[in-house]
Amino acid sequence: MPSNDARIFLQTAVPTAVVGAVAVAVCGVVAGGEGALGAVVGTAVVIAFMGIGLLALQRTAKRLPHLFQAMGLLLYVTQLLLLFGFLALFKESDLFDFKAFAFTLLATTVVWIAAQARSYMKAKILYVDPSSSEAEKPGRTGRSS
Repeated sequence: MPSNDARIFLQTAVPTAVVGAVAVAVCGVVAGGEGALGAVVGTAVVIAFMGIGLLALQRTAKRLPHLFQAMGLLLYVTQLLLLFGFLALFKESDLFDFKAFAFTLLATTVVWIAAQARSYMKAKILYVDPSSSEAEKPGRTGRSS
């Protein structure tokens, strides 16, 4: 992972993990051990899903830049479908508190998206390669006076 990609990942994962830790503490106090476990699972799901999506999107942007927007839309739809499947699978489970899981999932997702937007706004990523534009400049075609 190039340094810019790693920096963006860290700038999004760290605030998400901090909010997840706060959610674990709050849910542990409110709902006990099952609530804390639900918050841990919710935080882990968000960091895993969003992290894998970020990695896939960055690789697509480098290899196939013309498919970047379509890949982004496909990625977010896939993430939602996987999340709905995960929710349906564990809805009736007694392993953890489902409400704590759901609220933590929502809070950490919002923090991830906000941190990712902030990270991209602060990153100074060139969207035009200056060296290639110099090489492609046409020479003078008119008469020199």
